[in-house]
Amino acid sequence: PADTLDAAQARVRSAPAPVTDVARLCVCDLLVAQCDVNCCCDPDCSAEDFSLFTTCSVPVVTGDSQLCSQKAAVYSLDVEANPPERIFKLIDQVNPSIFCIHATNYEQALYLKSPEIPTPENFDQLLDKFGGATFSAEPDSWNLDTDAQNPPDANETSRYEYGVPVQTEDAFLRLPSPVVSSWCSDANPAGFLVNQATKCIRSVSVEKCDSIQALSMLFYINSSILAVPKSSQMVNITVQSIVVQSLNGMRTLLSSSDVLRLPMVLDELCINAVFGVNYHITHTDTGEIIEAAAAFVLGAISKEALSIEQSFEISFTQENTQPVPLSGNPGYVVGLPVRAGFQPQGYPFPAAFLSNKHSQLTILQSTSTQDCLTAQGARAPVLFGYNMISGCKLRITAAMKCQPLAQTLLDVLKGQSFPEYVASFGNSQAQDVLDWVPIIQLHISEQADNDIISHTLQSSCQIPVSLAIEVKWTKYGSLVNPQARIVNVTATITSTTLKQLPSGREKIIPITSSVVFTDISSPAEPSYKAWPTINIKLPFDFFYPFV
Repeated sequence: PADTLDAAQARVRSAPAPVTDVARLCVCDLLVAQCDVNCCCDPDCSAEDFSLFTTCSVPVVTGDSQLCSQKAAVYSLDVEANPPERIFKLIDQVNPSIFCIHATNYEQALYLKSPEIPTPENFDQLLDKFGGATFSAEPDSWNLDTDAQNPPDANETSRYEYGVPVQTEDAFLRLPSPVVSSWCSDANPAGFLVNQATKCIRSVSVEKCDSIQALSMLFYINSSILAVPKSSQMVNITVQSIVVQSLNGMRTLLSSSDVLRLPMVLDELCINAVFGVNYHITHTDTGEIIEAAAAFVLGAISKEALSIEQSFEISFTQENTQPVPLSGNPGYVVGLPVRAGFQPQGYPFPAAFLSNKHSQLTILQSTSTQDCLTAQGARAPVLFGYNMISGCKLRITAAMKCQPLAQTLLDVLKGQSFPEYVASFGNSQAQDVLDWVPIIQLHISEQADNDIISHTLQSSCQIPVSLAIEVKWTKYGSLVNPQARIVNVTATITSTTLKQLPSGREKIIPITSSVVFTDISSPAEPSYKAWPTINIKLPFDFFYPFV
């Protein structure tokens, strides 16, 4: 009916101002402070750059396609102009679908907030809130006032997103790195949540070391970081620690880091020169930076040196969380530890996994004495892709008791807290239950051929003598860039039967631990096997002029 159509058009006309300003969006803008080729929405491009473009790689930029009405930025090139010019238009786009979103007034849906993980302390509270058949997820208030005006900064981002350069009061946080050659370039921005570690060569001169900015601590901490992009809230970079390195490479941690040590020339040496910087950024779950610290390595440069190697690193940690070392992203990297953990006690369901002390799967570490009774507690991490074997020797005497000896050997082989689960990927998170593989534990008994136990251990006794861990993994994902994924872990304890040993005799038994990695990936089958067979007769000159 006509009145229904008029009402629908009135609702579209009265739609609130969009949350996203499409004129500011540019998905092809990849380079910082540089013009991207054929990116017509890049604000870094000038009219001269546009005149060299051949096409617009992204001709139309829109927001949410499910909105009933929204703005669309249209980009094109006027090739008939001399020189060619870029044409920009901002048009109204109406969604013809009868099922569309009139207004995005659910503010909690505009960003992703980390869910609260159940623990024994808050489980009852979460059960009362979400345990029913239904529960309310509405925000505190719904804003249906279509006449309300957006604040001046409504279209500005209010948080950092992954990969966005960390902004400072003058530009962005710099993380020097080699670009074309091995020489340091200070134009590399540090991306939010992007952990990086770089090394590069810096040209130096002892006579001018006090005037080279890159050798001074102030160069790396004098600009405050913006808590969120384009805001007035600043976060100062504090000095976390200072390590002094001598000419022979020996390092000493200073007891106080309150005093800045600036480079200076002393006895034909440039002292207090920056050799390394390690940034540590603390952020909230909503993408706001709340703390920033820097750890420095300062050293001396002799007058013969024409260049030095500098190292830089940056890491990010969410507040109220403990950093967990990763072994790949996502697949395991050969040579990094296999991550392991436990299922927490007291949970009615496997909601999360708690890592052990080092979050690693470990085996017995061989010692110089090779004595099993003194090797208890010495562990070595299991490195992905490395087959390992270690062991020790057990000297059995007539005075030894069976049960204490068996428990001691089990602790030597498995450690004090053998994990229950292994992470299938190198970056598996504790709350992702399906990313953890249970360790299958098997026990095998074998009969000893010789009499090797004392009469004080009764007629026979079972003691563990070996632990064999087999890790089965497969290549996961694309054939171009396969990722290593653990699919099965089996730990086999082999026990032997000890019989009576005459009084006064001794026996030495070898105790061994081993780890074997097995690739169970299926070989890729050629795609042509799935092609259909066509039975036709080709013309006699089909391959002319080839035979």
